[in-house]
Amino acid sequence: MSEMSAPLPGGVGMSHISAYEWEAADGVCGGSPHLHLACTEAYVVTAGRGAVQTLTVQDGFTETPLEPGAVVWFTPGTVHRMVQGGGLKVTVLMQNSGLPEAGDAVFTFPPEVLADPERYAAAAALPAKEGPEADAAARRRRDLAIEGYLTLRAAAESGDEGPLRAFHEAAVRIAAPKVKEWEPRWRDGALAAARRTGEQLTALAAGDPSHLAEARVTATGPSRRGGYGMCGRRDEYELPGVTLPYYGE
Repeated sequence: MSEMSAPLPGGVGMSHISAYEWEAADGVCGGSPHLHLACTEAYVVTAGRGAVQTLTVQDGFTETPLEPGAVVWFTPGTVHRMVQGGGLKVTVLMQNSGLPEAGDAVFTFPPEVLADPERYAAAAALPAKEGPEADAAARRRRDLAIEGYLTLRAAAESGDEGPLRAFHEAAVRIAAPKVKEWEPRWRDGALAAARRTGEQLTALAAGDPSHLAEARVTATGPSRRGGYGMCGRRDEYELPGVTLPYYGE
């Protein structure tokens, strides 16, 4: 991937999510629990009500309310599940140019699925972008992630962090072969943005305004509405470094 000429601030990625309305095995409506391995993600709530359920080694199980104006973010290793309370809409900001949806995510599938890379890839993939087949596959993926998640949650609530730590280890095994493919996205996005700031500060300190003459304005809109994200139906920006649709491995 070549350097992005006009990335979003700091090289962040972005999408808009409407939380899934599908009811899960525990009677809760919402998305597919998963974690990210190298990226922090933030929810900016723009409408409706809901919550984000999280599992971490440090805090166990927690549930944070989501309502308009709330901003909630979580660091790598946080298992998170967006749950619907009614009309929930969230703008998602993702570190490292959309890397969280370009591979830096592992679903909480049961251990036997996590242990088999081919089985994991098949369970995580969506066969199409739209239509009944895509809808059914996204729901199956969500339900399988819920199956594993409920086991992790029960262990965390009983004070046993072992299953969550084992999930972390399985997630790293799944992701490790892909890391080299991720590095250019980080270098051309967040790292390049930080370097540009350093260059600009050096220029300013020297009294050099030349970079200001290169200013420009960029505008865009969703390239696709109602796609299938991990947490819900998603408005996507299929632009370098903004949203990379998660259709499969």
